[in-house]
Amino acid sequence: MLFNTQYPLVQAPMAGVQTSALCIAVSNAGGLGSLPCAMLTTSQLRTELQAIAEGTTQKGNAKPYNVNFFAHTPPEIDPTRNQKWKNALAPYYAELGLNIDEFPSGQGRTPFNDESAELLEEFKPPYVSFHFGLPKPELLKRVKAMGAQIISSATTVEEALWLQANGCDFIIAQGLEAGGHRGHFLNHDLNLQMGTFALLPQIVKAVNVPVIAAGGISNAKGVAAAMALGASAVQVGTAYLLATECSTSAIHRKALQSEAARHTALTNLFSGRPARGIVNRVMRELGALSEFPPEFPLATPGIAPLRAKAESMGSGDFSPLWAGQNASDCVPASARDITDMLTPGFQH
Repeated sequence: MLFNTQYPLVQAPMAGVQTSALCIAVSNAGGLGSLPCAMLTTSQLRTELQAIAEGTTQKGNAKPYNVNFFAHTPPEIDPTRNQKWKNALAPYYAELGLNIDEFPSGQGRTPFNDESAELLEEFKPPYVSFHFGLPKPELLKRVKAMGAQIISSATTVEEALWLQANGCDFIIAQGLEAGGHRGHFLNHDLNLQMGTFALLPQIVKAVNVPVIAAGGISNAKGVAAAMALGASAVQVGTAYLLATECSTSAIHRKALQSEAARHTALTNLFSGRPARGIVNRVMRELGALSEFPPEFPLATPGIAPLRAKAESMGSGDFSPLWAGQNASDCVPASARDITDMLTPGFQH
C-alpha cells in the first residue's frame, strides 16, 4: 500500500488549527497523519515529534506520518509597503482600542532551514512534505539522505513537472477548491489555477510519480471520483477541521457549521499570499485579494492583534477561517470516525 498505510489517505497539514494529536489519530486510524511545522519553534517541533513517535508506536511498530514545512524565500521588509498595510488597518486598530504605534512587523513564518533538517535527522520521519515548491537542493539532499520520501504541491502541470525533475517522490495536485494557502510557486497568476478534477488527470498524464488529489474532497464519493481520475492517493483537510483531536477554535468551528461556510474566497489579507477561507468582515471591507498587504508572510504580524482582540470578544471578523469550497461534510467527530467515513471511497 502507498505510504505503508492501510489507506492511501493523507490528512492535510493545517498550520494554526492542529497539533500532533490529529496527526497521531489519523495515522493510527490507517491514514497518513501530517504535522504542520511552519509555525513551530525548534523546541515546539521537538516536543511534537516526540509525541508522534510515542503516539504512533504500537507493539514496537511505528505508524508512518508526514511532517510539513514551507519552502518560501523570506522577503525583505519594505517600509513603504508596511506603512501602506499599517494605514489600511489603522481604523480597525482605533475601533478595537489598539495602539497603532505598536503595529508589529516581522516574518511570521519560517521556511525549512538547517536547524529543521538537523532536528529531522534525529527523528527520521518517513515522509516530509513542502508547500511553495521545494527547499534549496542542499537541504533537500539532507532530507533524502535520512531516508525520507518527498511530497510537494503542484497547482499547474508546469509545477508538477518541475517537482518531478527536482526530486519529488509524490506530487499533490492541489485544486482551486482547497482550503488554506495555495501552493503555487512558479507563477503567481491566479488565472492559471484550476479545479481539482480538471487539474488531476492532466498531472497524472504528465508525470511518472504517484499523484495525490487535493481540494474539495470531503466524502467517500469524492474520494472515489479522485481515484477514478487516476489519483494514487487523496489528501483531505477541511473534513478534519471539526475533529475532536483538531485544535480549531470555537469561533472557527461555529463558522464551519454555519451557512457562512458556503462562501469561501481566496484572500491575501492574513499572510500576504492567496489562501482560501470563509468570507468575513475584513475580507468584505478591504477586498479579499487586496493591494494593501505586504509580501508573504509579512502581513501576518500586523493583523494578528486585531484577530486576538476580536476573538476575545467572540468575533471572527479578523480571523483566517480557512476552509475549502466544500465544508458540507464537516461534522464534529473523532478523527477515526471521519477517516472511516472517507475510506469506503477506496473500495470502488
